[in-house]
Amino acid sequence: MNLDYLLFDSTDEADGSCSFDALASVLPERMPALCDEVAGVLGWAHRSFGAPVAPEDGGAWDFHLQATAEHGEPLEMDFDCAVNQVVMPPARGRVTVALTVSGSRTFASAFREEFVESQ
Repeated sequence: MNLDYLLFDSTDEADGSCSFDALASVLPERMPALCDEVAGVLGWAHRSFGAPVAPEDGGAWDFHLQATAEHGEPLEMDFDCAVNQVVMPPARGRVTVALTVSGSRTFASAFREEFVESQ
């Protein structure tokens, strides 16, 4: 999958798990494309590794998704695994989206191959 908005940095843990962080800031007309990218990444993880459950709770992967409006107010944003879609209200002004995806050693290896090494 080609990513235009999400560029991931990774943090490796001693146990082999890993976190991938991306931050993107777009104007309202670019939000649908950014939401499609987020849905593409999280949809891939869901299809490949099952439902998001924190690795410390026995899952292979999990995520944290957050959006902030131009003047710092938080926006409701989530990913609906059932329909592979990002859910959020319409935005006015620039929106900054932060996505953290974390997972096991196996997940981290597959995630790097799919999204990070192609950047």
